[in-house]
Amino acid sequence: METGGYRLACAFVAMLLACGWAGAARAGERCTETSSERFPPVVNLRIDNDLFARQDQGYSSGILLSLVSPNLKDYTDDTCLPAMARWLNRYLARIQPSGFDQQNMVVKVGQGIFTPADPARSDLIVEDRPYAGALLASFGYNARKGDRLRTTQLVFGLVGPDAYGKQSQDFIHGLIGSEKFRGWDHQLRNEPVAMLLHERSQRYARHTIGDRGLQWDAINHWGGAVGNFQTHANAGTELRLGFRLPDDFGSSPVRPAGDNTAPTESYRVMHGWTWHAFLATDARWVLHDITLDGNTFRDSHSVDKKPFVGEAAIGMAMTYNRWKFAFARYYRTREFDGQRSRPSFGTFTISRAF
Repeated sequence: METGGYRLACAFVAMLLACGWAGAARAGERCTETSSERFPPVVNLRIDNDLFARQDQGYSSGILLSLVSPNLKDYTDDTCLPAMARWLNRYLARIQPSGFDQQNMVVKVGQGIFTPADPARSDLIVEDRPYAGALLASFGYNARKGDRLRTTQLVFGLVGPDAYGKQSQDFIHGLIGSEKFRGWDHQLRNEPVAMLLHERSQRYARHTIGDRGLQWDAINHWGGAVGNFQTHANAGTELRLGFRLPDDFGSSPVRPAGDNTAPTESYRVMHGWTWHAFLATDARWVLHDITLDGNTFRDSHSVDKKPFVGEAAIGMAMTYNRWKFAFARYYRTREFDGQRSRPSFGTFTISRAF
């Protein structure tokens, strides 16, 4: 399949699933009222940008839309899933969890943009990272048993001009009056990408401080990914402190299970205001990253990546009834030899439970 057709197919599948879950949301009573353990469908919109950190380089910006199912009895017959998702799940049984108390499905579609540090240069900047745009869609499965969570995601998409990284960045920079990058002629070439990602999390019980309801908890995670988009192993932890902590597995939006998509044991909607601050860390052993190593099957620009990368995030999350808002600032160690400054970016997430 040509890359243009592949991109359209990805968008078509994501659109159909989005429409299906919108229908499930409209039929929310049928899905969510049948059991007090069920969690309502959730839509998350996440926007990343390094302008939040007063930078414009590296992972420059990204946008991600994720659709989360209610807690499911299974992945193939539960009517809370649209018919297309149930049909698709019949072919993905090998990566679906079993033997857990609670489970849900997550579909994501998004775009990421990666650029070197100097926007004014139109020549190939050999000492800096390649220009790259990535258009990705994923199917994810979360499963919970007590304070343990398993997350598996199948990611597929496209890197290259047909991912429209240049057009998206030009549009954003035009809106905010920022300088446009001139070197997009040297971006990575079109390449279909795929990745299988798996992560485990362990949540430790909430502890109350004093008599005013202030709580703290900790969540450890470990896992990895394999594919021509990224291949890595990672581990880290998250600490949270706040009022009425959510019954999930983290608030760091960039992590696979950190955007409040995990199955919950508590009442399906937190009424009134809740808030908490979080500090998250992640250490990664990177074997392959197409945005640094370049195209897999064709010659392209690349840099010598560093095999070990560390990341820390500090942020705040708030919920009000069915709405959730989260903001985080990320700090990362240098990702390749000769990188001038340490990458940093901000991310904002808005979520709505139906």
